Amino acid sequence: MGRDKAAICIAGEPLWQRQVATLRATGPAELFISGPPDGPFANSGIEILPDAECGIGPLAGITAALRRIRTEWLLVLAVDVPAMTPEFLRTMIEAAAAGGQGIVPCASEPLPNQGLEPLVAVYPRAVLAIAEEQIHAGRLKAREFAQAAMDAGLVRTQPAEPALFENWNTPGDVRG
Repeated sequence: MGRDKAAICIAGEPLWQRQVATLRATGPAELFISGPPDGPFANSGIEILPDAECGIGPLAGITAALRRIRTEWLLVLAVDVPAMTPEFLRTMIEAAAAGGQGIVPCASEPLPNQGLEPLVAVYPRAVLAIAEEQIHAGRLKAREFAQAAMDAGLVRTQPAEPALFENWNTPGDVRG
């Protein structure tokens, strides 16, 4: 992208603020941001969690959040999926609580490590050991982590509308 995705504006609103509003609409017991302490959200009044290890990607943020939560479930929402809705996130939370397993949406065929959306997911606190083991072993891809959590029976997939997962990775992707 060439710049911090969190600071990209949609209709004059930074993407990070949009995602925080989406999360707040789910009625969370806790709310924090995983990211650099000097990011665009630095003075937001929201607790900022530094990554468990610097420079290794989103799994480090998930791990830090799993270490921090006091609840049974962690709802993860990446900053670069602006089409995500609170309604869909609530369906994942409800499905996780009802089924006793975390939820990783699958926006296409559920083949191993394909179609999984591990950065918009509900994880049980019990996956912390898996996250730490993945980092220790150098397996840093979030999809591999989600697959390991599924293999352990702690997480399952849930079908999802692919349009919710429109991802912004290049300047050309940005609209609004």
